[in-house]
Amino acid sequence: MDAHRDEEAAASPLIAAPPAGGRSHAVDAHLLSSAFLFVFSAYSAAQNLETSVNTEGDLGTVSMGILYTSFTLFSVAASPVVTRIGPKRALVVGSSGYVLFILANLVPTWYTMVPASLYLGFTASIIWVGQGTYLTSAALSHARENNLPEGPTLGSFNGEFWGMFASTQVIGNLISLALLRNGKDGGSVTGKNVLFAVFLGCMIVGIVLMCLLSKRDEKRDNAPTHSSFGAMLKYIVAPLKDRRMLLTIPLIAYSGLQQAFVWAIFTKSIVTPVLGISGVGGAMAIYGAADVVCSLIAGRLTSGLHSAAFIVSVGAILQAVVLFWLLLFYSPMSGLLGAAIPLFIGALWGVGDGVLNTQLSALLGLLFEDVKEAAFAQLKVWQSGAIAVIFFLSPNITLQAMLILMTTGLFISFGSFMFLTLVVEKSSTVRP
Repeated sequence: MDAHRDEEAAASPLIAAPPAGGRSHAVDAHLLSSAFLFVFSAYSAAQNLETSVNTEGDLGTVSMGILYTSFTLFSVAASPVVTRIGPKRALVVGSSGYVLFILANLVPTWYTMVPASLYLGFTASIIWVGQGTYLTSAALSHARENNLPEGPTLGSFNGEFWGMFASTQVIGNLISLALLRNGKDGGSVTGKNVLFAVFLGCMIVGIVLMCLLSKRDEKRDNAPTHSSFGAMLKYIVAPLKDRRMLLTIPLIAYSGLQQAFVWAIFTKSIVTPVLGISGVGGAMAIYGAADVVCSLIAGRLTSGLHSAAFIVSVGAILQAVVLFWLLLFYSPMSGLLGAAIPLFIGALWGVGDGVLNTQLSALLGLLFEDVKEAAFAQLKVWQSGAIAVIFFLSPNITLQAMLILMTTGLFISFGSFMFLTLVVEKSSTVRP
């Protein structure tokens, strides 16, 4: 009964009393989630529009490929940067790249988009390592100060964050749907500058909220700074010496593959042939709504590695069903049923994305608490690298080849994750 009450309390962070002399860690989690909601409602919608709005010379597609390549390379060094400046400063500094990217879209040329994409790759690595570090620190501090189990608390905090983050796909795409209109020639859009000005305003609100976050206890929540390059490099690669991280990497990479599949393949090859470009916003909004619901539910159900294994299994099965259906049976159809199928596929895929986001973040926080900055840096290195691969491959391979690649990646990553659960259970390294 005591354990059950602990899990219920961990799943309801609002009811916990704030720590003496400071703000509640749960309030910081709410602020962090809200800040990302504003920043990424703008960025997610802008990203979805890149390949259809900036079409001259494939400027949008190339810019996104450059962005995620830069993201991959800089993620290697993001961990010591976050460790040195602290997660709160990392969040504020990291948001500057998203502002510059939106400004570049107001005057989209090779001279504005490419530098902005390169810089965003750097700042994105900082903001995401900072996010993972800050949220994990807040969740673990909340658990310790309220005598709660760490697993359910991490699941609850991550569920709230990723639930709100997933809703950025809904909010951002609805804003785009309201402000963009097809041009008279059918090949252009009107209202783009107004849309990006609104996006810029959303980002400013998000940055203000980040500035209101409490500063995390450096001595307690962060790893020590490193006095030499060798010590810094050793800290960065430390998780790669851990068999648990090596077994987690395939699932991390697949999480990037499946995200990029939606952005680069699903919208272009599944939605557009049936619903047209104007239907992309609606399909992505449904995808985001399913992602929101699943993230919140999965976060509340997380209590440790065993629950994570079950939840990941459900998401993997759903995405496997979609991939096999697209690979073996799918063909575009007309009529109401044909229009509903892409929407249904988007909803199922959103469930899988919500599962992977919540469970990977909770898993890394649980398994790598002592080197959490480096662990979350590894998350973004492999995830963004996989995203870059999809953006560069998508113009050059067929839908069938992409589906085979995705299916192979899913089976390898899921098998590796299940083996991880056996390894951790055998070594008993996760605290109950």
